[in-house]
Amino acid sequence: MNVTSTPTVGGSVRSLPRPRRRRTDRAHRGITAAIFLSPTLLVIGLFTVVPMIMTIVISFHRWSMFTPITDMDFVGFDNYARLLNDSARVQAIANTGVYVLLSVLITVPLAFLIAMLLYFPRLRGRNVVRVILFATYVIPTIAIVIIWSNIYAPGYGPLSAMVQAIGLTPPGWLSDPQWALLSLVIFNVWQMLGYYVILLVAGLTQIPEELYEAAKVDGAGIVRQTWSITLPMLSGSLVFVVLMTIINSIQVFDPIYLLTQGGPAGSTNVVSFEIQRSAFQYGQAGDASALAVSLFMLIVLVGVVLNAILKVRKR
Repeated sequence: MNVTSTPTVGGSVRSLPRPRRRRTDRAHRGITAAIFLSPTLLVIGLFTVVPMIMTIVISFHRWSMFTPITDMDFVGFDNYARLLNDSARVQAIANTGVYVLLSVLITVPLAFLIAMLLYFPRLRGRNVVRVILFATYVIPTIAIVIIWSNIYAPGYGPLSAMVQAIGLTPPGWLSDPQWALLSLVIFNVWQMLGYYVILLVAGLTQIPEELYEAAKVDGAGIVRQTWSITLPMLSGSLVFVVLMTIINSIQVFDPIYLLTQGGPAGSTNVVSFEIQRSAFQYGQAGDASALAVSLFMLIVLVGVVLNAILKVRKR
């Protein structure tokens, strides 16, 4: 054991043990952690990292999925250069932008309003309402699609019946190019709203109630409390909800595939559906991979921008 000499009061020298270095313990802990994490890392590597690398590699090649992968031809950035030369892909990108914008503008304010109504009034049964709202998120999409396909059904659907009851002619909710994308946005808002409400309610629980009590003493009303306390303290949760709304909207696929197949006239064709159609229907794996990589980079860019905005707001 390493020792060090320390003088005592009487002039004698007494040996004290030096603090043991903990490098060995840290090494043991690191090895143990690596052993326990290795199965998870292996699964992530096989089913996430490897497919991502393969997608990036394929995006630089011309390859049909109807031929062996060994028949790929290297084309560099040609697949990326052709992304904006195809009218269907340009329309898919535009539709995705509109879909994301409408989803954010409708979902986030509505989720914030409902979260405020569920958290601040001390009403009985509000936990039951939270469960009901969250149930829309956990129900399988195919079950929700069956319900909404009947709601949007022309003629006998309840939505068309309500419009007819007030003397108006109901549009073709999923068959009219002017209404189809908006109808899918409403579907998305209904399905995801409960999840975002729960996230915002959880954020509201982290705000100290003393701040509201002090604001009430100073004469601040509900609007002033919301603007000066709730929004600044809830900014992290709001940014996360905005980010999740954007990501989920960009990646939307199931409702498009099950309800409209990108129609009518391509009005609901979005990037994720165009990727699936290019790869599995047309066999254009290189073009589909380039579009998928571009979509991934867009999601990363959105996350970086929102994170930067949050950091600037916290300063």
